[in-house]
Amino acid sequence: MPILNKVLIANRGEIALRVLRACKELEIKTIAVHSKADRELKHVLLADEAVCIGAAPSTDSYLNVPAIISAAEVTRANAIHPGYGFLAENADFADQVEKSGFTFIGPTADTIRLMGDKVSAIAAMKKAGVPTVPGSDGPLTDNTERTFEVARGIGYPIIIKAAAGGGGRGMRVVHNEAALINSVQVTQAEAAAAFGSDVVYLEKFLQKPRHVEIQILADGQGNAIHLGDRDCSLQRRHQKVLEEAPAPGIPDDVREAVAESCVNACIDIGYRGAGTFEFLYEEGGFYFIEMNTRIQVEHPVTEMITGIDIVKEQLRIASGMPLSFAQNDVKFHGHSFECRINAEDSQNFLPSPGKVTTFHAPGGLGVRVDSHLYDGYTVPPFYDSLIAKIISFGENREVALARMRGALDELVVEGIRTNTPLHQDLVRDRAFQAGGVSIHYLESKLEG
Repeated sequence: MPILNKVLIANRGEIALRVLRACKELEIKTIAVHSKADRELKHVLLADEAVCIGAAPSTDSYLNVPAIISAAEVTRANAIHPGYGFLAENADFADQVEKSGFTFIGPTADTIRLMGDKVSAIAAMKKAGVPTVPGSDGPLTDNTERTFEVARGIGYPIIIKAAAGGGGRGMRVVHNEAALINSVQVTQAEAAAAFGSDVVYLEKFLQKPRHVEIQILADGQGNAIHLGDRDCSLQRRHQKVLEEAPAPGIPDDVREAVAESCVNACIDIGYRGAGTFEFLYEEGGFYFIEMNTRIQVEHPVTEMITGIDIVKEQLRIASGMPLSFAQNDVKFHGHSFECRINAEDSQNFLPSPGKVTTFHAPGGLGVRVDSHLYDGYTVPPFYDSLIAKIISFGENREVALARMRGALDELVVEGIRTNTPLHQDLVRDRAFQAGGVSIHYLESKLEG
């Protein structure tokens, strides 16, 4: 590793611990930055150095760019890993990191901007041959006649989306022409308030799609590979709950064609690092929706079926090294599931912060646990409620699912409530066991 010798981890929780473990394997020293509420986080206790960067609210700490840059300067770090969430897809942060003389472990700021704007991202994907959803081919204007024409050409129902949106926000479904213009104006106002931009566009609204995504790695030196796909269709309020790899029931030729188009797109845009192309999949067709220019929460299921450590590859790429693998070196084997364990009530989904009096992680063949929990740790109320990821692996989907059932039954978290009962129900759900449920399935199940 010729360049990176000290990495500052600009995140918290399980992903910060995950990055620290990869750094240790590569003999890279680590710096943990943390808020006042996170002094007892596992990775903070294990890092070579730790720096408090502010008060508990994320705006005062994990989103405080000057404090993070200052911590990197005083500890003489030479790179910053943003993890996921917080500043991971913030182009201005990536810019400031690089201009301050540090390596940003991720894509360039220009690439983050390109893919962060849904309109420019879709245009770039079309140019590269990635399949996209039929839509307005750009932002809507004040020309209402053109808006009507575009919608008629697409066919109802359609969905209005904010170009700068994400996380399920800035979206509105329209079922008929009478509601179109008012819906556009309301979405524009919401987008301006939430994202600082009122740019919106139209897309065909797919009725019962699945959420399937492609994991890629690219070194910014003209080399890119894909690591297969994942199905992330079990969602609540547009937030993923349970993921698996590979996505079940997709023809191999269709699967391979879309993965190759993603690889070509990465080469076209000069992509660097790990990234994920997210698609809606319906009736044999893939439709690009967005690209995440960072490590994903669900990356472990891909690691399990490929044997490739994605975070270590991020670190190598940021060091200026070419990819460790060619596409022919990537071998897919078996099946993997991931259940996101949150500190929340499984009935009403209210957050449940507090002291963990007992934590027992499941084990056995084909079971992996990514978690920062330990006996006596207090889950703070200020951040995302994710506290653990239970990952299972088996030689086929049935074995991996059986191991996940056993792992969830073994898991013990006392002192706070968790959504483990929801997961125990899902892995025994007949429709999910059959494979291929749509993105609407979980919410319909919860409402029923």
